[in-house]
Amino acid sequence: MSPHPIAETVASLMPRARAELTELVAFQSVADWAQFPRSESEAAANWVADALRAEGFTDVALLDTPDGTQSVYGFLPGPAGAPTVLLYAHYDVQPPLDEAAWVSPPFELTERDGRWYGRGAADCKGGFIMHLLALRALKANGGVPVGVKVIVEGSEEQGTGGLQQYAEAHPELLAADTIVIGDAGNFRLGLPTVTATLRGMCMLKVKVDTLGGNLHSGMFGGAAPDALAALIRVLDSLRAADGSTTVDGLAADAVWEGLQYPEADFRADARVLDGVELIGDGTVADRLWARPAVTVLGIDCPPVVGATPSVHASAAALISLRVPPGTDTAEAIKLLEAHLVAHTPWKARLEVELVGQGQPFQADTSSPAYASMRAALEAAYPGQEMQISGMGGSIPLCNTLTSLYPETEMLLIGLSEPEAQIHAVNESVSPEELERLSVAEALFLLDYAESKRA
Repeated sequence: MSPHPIAETVASLMPRARAELTELVAFQSVADWAQFPRSESEAAANWVADALRAEGFTDVALLDTPDGTQSVYGFLPGPAGAPTVLLYAHYDVQPPLDEAAWVSPPFELTERDGRWYGRGAADCKGGFIMHLLALRALKANGGVPVGVKVIVEGSEEQGTGGLQQYAEAHPELLAADTIVIGDAGNFRLGLPTVTATLRGMCMLKVKVDTLGGNLHSGMFGGAAPDALAALIRVLDSLRAADGSTTVDGLAADAVWEGLQYPEADFRADARVLDGVELIGDGTVADRLWARPAVTVLGIDCPPVVGATPSVHASAAALISLRVPPGTDTAEAIKLLEAHLVAHTPWKARLEVELVGQGQPFQADTSSPAYASMRAALEAAYPGQEMQISGMGGSIPLCNTLTSLYPETEMLLIGLSEPEAQIHAVNESVSPEELERLSVAEALFLLDYAESKRA
């Protein structure tokens, strides 16, 4: 059987896609001005806006969001009476972490062993390229059958909520019949998957103070309260002996009923060292998709090199809490803050600052758009059935859009399968996955438009 014309077109466009992703990855668009210049993010936003204009989008705009970043919006009118689909991606990226650990420079797209390496290649600059490929294939094969809105966020990785706040203040802007979030991924490379649930999240800065200044550990150690030791006690209280998250009053025993994640596969995907145990209890799917998970993201204290024999006066940490579907993030934050206060030893002074937050998300997989997506994915991945999984990560905008548009269907697909190693060093994207998902998105838009006409 000959390939679908859409698939043939997407295949022909892949060299252009690689060139464009190379340009987009080159922008060091980390939305944290303490680490990277604001100009890098602004340049990436302008690149995205120019790409939309080149595809015939009207009303292209750089939206100045309340967190000081920019999101990019554009609208492509469809045929009269056609439904409108919102396509989402984000152009901001995580910091590269240890650049020395990258085999190739993080902001230079580099092909190696059949994959394209670079920060944001999968998460989520590649997601924007996926949208462009799908639309170009449709234009080359009779036209785009729906109205299309595109929104490309500038601070998703920071969790600072700028686009959520903007959308709430301008609720008409992103209204659509269906939303496709291009920031998820297949459960495994080559296995077509839609993501049905996302954990919410919050990030808290925690600071402990005990003294007016550091003291000589020989003269004062043993009686003077050490702020770093107090912080360590506080952080340790957030986990049970088996590593399970323990926040007083926060349920942590839910069960995931769907697609399971074999432990051996998870150990390989997570690159767990031989002999090291996994943490928590229940199945891996329970732990990743149905239960809360706390992570200490960073600690402010003296590094080993240059450390002096001192009792520390202050210490601080950044904590992340992933919140499972069924739990309100605001309530989880209250419980976490109360837990931190209750477990601070020696009446040390504790300051807690909320840095970012987002609600969990659960999709209605019985909606008509899922039938169209199933047909599209199974056509793009011959011989494979569409799978439905959860995702332990967070996309705070999803719940905002669900609240604003309760009748709108929402689907999550994307390029972040396990081998992509998003957020880690040596992030990469599979060009085959990019090609197949672009085909699937185009076929979905065709099928969805036809279903609305029926």
